[in-house]
Amino acid sequence: MGAHYCAICRQTTFDGKGHIFGKSHQSRLRVVLHKFIEKVKEARRTLKKPQVEKYDSTQHDQKFWCYCCELEVQRHVTDNNMTVLCGGLIEHMATAEHRKNTHKFWWDNKADPKLRDKVIITEEETERFKSEVSNALETFVEVEDNYIEQQAEFIRRQEKHRQDVLQSLLEHESEAELTNGPNGTNVSAEDPVRFQPEGSDQQQTSRFVDSMAGAPGPASGMNLTFIGFQDPSNRGNVHTGAVPPWLQDDDPLEGSSGGTAPPEIGPSLQDFLKQKEREKLKKLPPNRVGANFDHTSQTDANWLPSFGRVWNSGRRWQSRHQYRQEEDHDNRAKRKSDHSAEASKRVKKTRNYDIT
Repeated sequence: MGAHYCAICRQTTFDGKGHIFGKSHQSRLRVVLHKFIEKVKEARRTLKKPQVEKYDSTQHDQKFWCYCCELEVQRHVTDNNMTVLCGGLIEHMATAEHRKNTHKFWWDNKADPKLRDKVIITEEETERFKSEVSNALETFVEVEDNYIEQQAEFIRRQEKHRQDVLQSLLEHESEAELTNGPNGTNVSAEDPVRFQPEGSDQQQTSRFVDSMAGAPGPASGMNLTFIGFQDPSNRGNVHTGAVPPWLQDDDPLEGSSGGTAPPEIGPSLQDFLKQKEREKLKKLPPNRVGANFDHTSQTDANWLPSFGRVWNSGRRWQSRHQYRQEEDHDNRAKRKSDHSAEASKRVKKTRNYDIT
């Protein structure tokens, strides 16, 4: 008996076609048919009322696998502008080739014959679906045209409003120039226009001061209030490249001859370092050992017993060598004491032997 490949179980068997009657194949077949029929049911819901949407490449380019034809088919029908949902699935299910392959699939896999008609769409249903799709497309096109017309009307209104505002501003500025002149003063036919040659900045500033001193009240022709001439200082500012006041040695307003030092701007270096240390301590666990220890308290150097060696300073290997040296020294002293004791015992024994 030759090898047989089962597309449902995705494996090769050597039982021949007897594999299709087994429990594993039939259980797998029921799962596949259940998924396939659910997809067809979803498409059948759109037969009487087709759904047309605007094209979306992330959703309307999906495909589905037809187990009967062993072919991947487009799920929706689209022209990159409009999309008929489940149109490709319905169109495929209504073909004669799909009907032929469905009969073959049911015969080869010994599936339930009652489920076969659920994955086939008749020609009458297809014709009715096409007529409904044409109506749905017309409705969708009308809705899209109305939406585009509304958006165009809104854009035209916005553009007209912008043009009106711009025109009103230009008219107001032209009227103000005709009535008040280019420099904000009343210009009449009786007053001659005097042209002055361009001078230095100091001369222009003096003319500006004289004109403002002669009119301390509101400016003529303009609803403005004179607040006084602001004398520019020669010190400059940070925008002109001058040294900022917090980096200057002394305050020029108070003078450097004063007895008191100028006030310090901003936190001091000690405060900054303390704040930086507190920021570091915030990252540590609050319930750690020694978190509440007062480091500013005065304690004696002998408040804890000194254990020496590695507990105070040095490394572990240094302590290990010290322990070994002391142990060797103790062993030598012990051997020496034992040797002397044995020698004394031997001397006593010899003396007693000589006496006897």
